[in-house]
Amino acid sequence: QVQLVESGGGLVQAGGSLRLSCAASGRTFSITTMGWFRQAPGKEREFVAAVGWSVGNTYYADSAKGRFTISRDNAKNTVYLQMNSLKPDDTAVYYCAAATAPLPTSLIFKSYQYDNWGQGTQVTVSS
Repeated sequence: QVQLVESGGGLVQAGGSLRLSCAASGRTFSITTMGWFRQAPGKEREFVAAVGWSVGNTYYADSAKGRFTISRDNAKNTVYLQMNSLKPDDTAVYYCAAATAPLPTSLIFKSYQYDNWGQGTQVTVSS
């Protein structure tokens, strides 16, 4: 099992920035991919970004491209999500997730491919 703890959420005005962090512990050697998902009230959980744990290749939802940057620090077993130019529509609970099996690129954005999840951190963007 991999344990994940997110931090860095909060309240920010539209146009502002936040950086989320996700620290992994436990069987971190088994991680293949780490991702960020978000869920707004009344909506389904949706993919935001992902990063390959060994190679570092990155993937983004269209809504995140150009505004969000995912990165990882393997030495610290931590993944980050830098969010710039935030909009009220970005308001959601953001979840960190880790996959321990190789993921086909076509399935990177599918939440069911990830078998370890953090507790979530609230991001609220005011207009």
